[in-house]
Amino acid sequence: MRVVKELIQEEVRVSIFSWNNKYIIKYELGPMEQTFKLNELDVLEESELDAFLEGEFFQKVKQRFDEMGNSFRAQVENL
Repeated sequence: MRVVKELIQEEVRVSIFSWNNKYIIKYELGPMEQTFKLNELDVLEESELDAFLEGEFFQKVKQRFDEMGNSFRAQVENL
């Protein structure tokens, strides 16, 4: 597995890996994680992967983290 890029974007840790002819894009925030896999053949240049770090897609990732966090906290309260 090759690390393509690692950074923190608006409190979200983002790691991009190349493995087994796929790019793995992993977002982490606290105890939560979202992972997406993209075929390497769908990307001409690795710089195109920066599109996953901004815009509507990244906003939806953050929104999904909010939803995940709310669900997780509600479940913990019911233990």
